[in-house]
Amino acid sequence: MNSNNDILQVQNLCVDAIDRHGKTMPIVCNISFSIAPGQITSLIGESGSGKTTVSLATMGYSRPNCKISKGKVILQDEDLLNLDSSQIQQKRGSDIAYIAQSAAAAFNRALTIGAQVTEVAVLRGLMTRQQADLRAVSLYNQLGLPNPETIGRLYPHQVSGGQLQRLMAAMAMMCHPKLLIMDEPTTALDVTTQIEVLQAFKRLIREQKVAAIYVSHDLAVVVQMADDILVLKDGRMVELQSTQNILDNPCQEYTRMLMDAVPQLQLPHISHQPLTAAAAAAADKLTPDPVEKCRLENTVRKEANSDVLLTLSNVTAAYGSNTSTVLKDISLKVNLGETIGIIGESGSGKTTLGRVISGLMVPSNGQIEFQGRVLNNTCKQRSREDLRQIQFVFQMAETALNPRHRIRQILGRPLEFYLGMTGRAAEERIVELLDLVELSAEFIDRFPRELSGGQLQRINFARALAAEPKLIICDEITSALDTLVSKAIIELLINLKNRLGIAYVFISHDLSTVAKLADSLAVMRHGEIVEFNKTGNVLTPPHHEYTELLLDSIPKLRTGWLEEVSGLVYNPV
Repeated sequence: MNSNNDILQVQNLCVDAIDRHGKTMPIVCNISFSIAPGQITSLIGESGSGKTTVSLATMGYSRPNCKISKGKVILQDEDLLNLDSSQIQQKRGSDIAYIAQSAAAAFNRALTIGAQVTEVAVLRGLMTRQQADLRAVSLYNQLGLPNPETIGRLYPHQVSGGQLQRLMAAMAMMCHPKLLIMDEPTTALDVTTQIEVLQAFKRLIREQKVAAIYVSHDLAVVVQMADDILVLKDGRMVELQSTQNILDNPCQEYTRMLMDAVPQLQLPHISHQPLTAAAAAAADKLTPDPVEKCRLENTVRKEANSDVLLTLSNVTAAYGSNTSTVLKDISLKVNLGETIGIIGESGSGKTTLGRVISGLMVPSNGQIEFQGRVLNNTCKQRSREDLRQIQFVFQMAETALNPRHRIRQILGRPLEFYLGMTGRAAEERIVELLDLVELSAEFIDRFPRELSGGQLQRINFARALAAEPKLIICDEITSALDTLVSKAIIELLINLKNRLGIAYVFISHDLSTVAKLADSLAVMRHGEIVEFNKTGNVLTPPHHEYTELLLDSIPKLRTGWLEEVSGLVYNPV
């Protein structure tokens, strides 16, 4: 892992946090690793382990109220930590490039894609406008983007999430960087899109012979990308080994814990044939099988019984004066205490379905019944009791919770609004809610910024529980969490379901996670349900073709899987 031709060498790196009194506290201690040309080292660990802090330090950067206190970051024989601020600034964007988790947040919606991809190269005088445009088109080709000659003229909102993530890679590679840092670049992508993005990233790194750092909490993805894996916990190195050695013989118990937390599907008689381009193209043309669609409709039209909580009948929804239909003739039911998993790619209509159920979006056709009563279509038209019974837990807890309110206020507001509970009774109930989501009473006076990602999601969920609902809609609530925290959240949901009898509509693009929780699965594609059945039946062959595609697209915890599904084989020189 150390050789004379390494592009990057990190030696005994330490980063300290500084409190308001000027006192320092180590948050990263004695990190050392190196990366050769065309190689990828992954930093993996749970939230708060120091992954992003270490990766930012390799750019010579530390976050506010932090400082790099010790060590060396040597990029091709030059220690970045000895450079002044103007010198290090010149390195960023040219010699060092960064791909952030959210491409949608990184791009300016008011500028064309091409203008943003080429901006740094032109402003720094590294290329003329014409040279930059030609370089951009070449990168678009290498990254497998459609219409490489014209895609730069589009705006960010006019391309898909997977395409935007690859365009961000083009921006990062524009100036021929020596070091590429990728921070959770596929976390928000569905499994089929993720394959395309991972293939494009890995191919580009090999071809351009860039040294790369891949930051992730998803070990199954890391195994597909990394040559070496550095496991971090509490800012310290747990172990550093080649990817194959980590899989075959992890030295530390913490590494084994991370491996055990990776969601695994038990799929009897599943074929693991490589996903071919022809199969992916065929999936694009899929529509629900007429026999299957008839079966779905008949399932919902069965005689109602006392266990039925929610019924959707032929629900259609569209954006923009009904010109863009995003839900097409959806019919399903949810029983009391049942969990329905909604699975599908980005743009399949999963979140829109949740929004229609909750009244956040108006359906253009169809009917929604709750406990035998027809619900009004919008939140404004629904009674307070109807609003109380159906709660929505949003994906990003850090944006869903008011950063200026303490937890006491965040949980107290629904108690007062729905139940008229105030004063001592409300405070006692807040403590009970914290206990339900396995947090101690000491959290009651904290602000959201003082909580970890997993703790924030627990508060997000406790706020929904405060209304004492019968149905909770969970929209991608584990997608941004590391595997250990995600596993704990799923266990919490199962525990609360068993204790309180709550029904869930659990929306996700992660089939492995949904399968652990859901009693039934609805597989969506292009606004339609292509398969709906008990979870065991959906996961047992024969599957619908699109379900098969999703199953085959789940990364496996073994090296070489990404090459198998893409035909890409890397032969190191």
